[in-house]
Amino acid sequence: MSHSERMSSVDTTWLRMDHATNLMMIVGVWVLEGPVALDKVEKQIAEGLLSYRRYRQKVEYAPAGVFWRDDPKFDLAHHIKRVRLPGRGDEHALQHFVGELASEPLDPNHPLWTVHIIEDYDGGAALVFRCHHAIADGMALMGVTMSLVDGPAQKGRRQEPAKEEEGWLRTLTGPIVSAISAGTQASTLTLGAALDLARDPLRAAGYLRDGAGVAGELGYLLLMKSDSATRFKGKPNGSKRVAWCEPLKLPEVQAVSRALGCSINDILLSCVAGAMRRYLADKGDSTEGLEIRALVPKDLREPGDSELGNRFGLLAVELPVGVEHPIERLTTVRQRMLALKASYEPVTTFGLLAALGYAPKMAQEPLLDLLASRATAVITNVPGPTEPLTVAGSRLKQWLSWVPQSGDVGMGVSIFSYAGQVQFGVITDAALTPDPEALVSRFPEEFEKYLYCVRLDSPPAAQQEKSTAPRRPAREADRGKARDSRRGVVTRVHARLPPHAHSRATVSRRERLETRR
Repeated sequence: MSHSERMSSVDTTWLRMDHATNLMMIVGVWVLEGPVALDKVEKQIAEGLLSYRRYRQKVEYAPAGVFWRDDPKFDLAHHIKRVRLPGRGDEHALQHFVGELASEPLDPNHPLWTVHIIEDYDGGAALVFRCHHAIADGMALMGVTMSLVDGPAQKGRRQEPAKEEEGWLRTLTGPIVSAISAGTQASTLTLGAALDLARDPLRAAGYLRDGAGVAGELGYLLLMKSDSATRFKGKPNGSKRVAWCEPLKLPEVQAVSRALGCSINDILLSCVAGAMRRYLADKGDSTEGLEIRALVPKDLREPGDSELGNRFGLLAVELPVGVEHPIERLTTVRQRMLALKASYEPVTTFGLLAALGYAPKMAQEPLLDLLASRATAVITNVPGPTEPLTVAGSRLKQWLSWVPQSGDVGMGVSIFSYAGQVQFGVITDAALTPDPEALVSRFPEEFEKYLYCVRLDSPPAAQQEKSTAPRRPAREADRGKARDSRRGVVTRVHARLPPHAHSRATVSRRERLETRR
């Protein structure tokens, strides 16, 4: 019996964001350690994916809206294919192959996903996944992933998307969608009408439960200046390049973040900013005072929610690429991230995307292009499984994934933690950054600077030896000493900063917004 389901407004927006030079695909890579039973791997992948009805459905457009409909001619052979890499079939060849697939659109006449199984790769095999963003976001795909691996997780409950009008999401974003839709649903909408709403927070506030904060964030998003002009920005041509580097050790990243009193995410974003700075400097470009804005997805799901679809907002993070000293750069990143986490920005961007799903196409394109022009890159940081996984008996030794970039955004940076490692990956447009390997190779080098700073301030090895005495519960006084110790490390490292670094003020998001008004 055929099944049909109306697509949610948010998922419709992602579908309509497809562009010849930037396809709305999530791309993932698995590397399996040999020996690999390819028939068993293929069977397990197929059974896991097809346990979700969405993977048997294609998109159908109708006057009443956009629908997911069962594909009456579904053929698994169209979606799962086996290939061999040309030449030596090494990592470079795999990166080139992934870039080619990331440049190739999915067939709209079939369900929007494919899996390529690469035989005889590095003594085992590799799998390249492609999935349209309209099907699911990265966090939902983590749930799908756990249905493909060995073990009890594979037998977990499959969750299909809930109807858009049900559940917490409508409660949370309904007023925001209403406010933004008020300026975007009219068939005669112009870009100016939407911007008028953004310029008039009091008008929007009438539709919102907490109007001042959300309307202010909407105004900031739509009125913020375009991003800095660098070689990373421009007109993409749609030809993608992919590269990744050797992973970092997660315990080392955790130890450094604790010593420097910041989050793991702060450290990793600062590494990205430092790598961008060095890449541009090596090309002979000026980096003095340079800021580069990146869009960072923020998960908005309730705990345990693994339904397909999209449930995330976006943070516009300004990376201090022009700051050379790593500790000064880290401090700036940390302050900005703390301000963003306390803002309304993630839920506001979700509401904006939902509202645009209802808007006519003539209204969507200028608004989406406007938002996309404000950023240079999309950066994701996803925590994966902490223990190694297996697929049909073969160990999954490497895991990478990239979210798409919209409009003219020409770079995506993936940070993914899995089995005690942190993996960096970059996807770029060949017209803007033809050599992503020259960028991604600098990420570990930037982290080494923080590791070096912490080691300089570590006590001698003899003092670090663990006591054989029974461990006692930590008292508040002990925890206070630990905090003081961490502050001491940061203080001593800050002492090495250039004099101007101590007086440099970080302008808050609210101050920037007030200035623009």
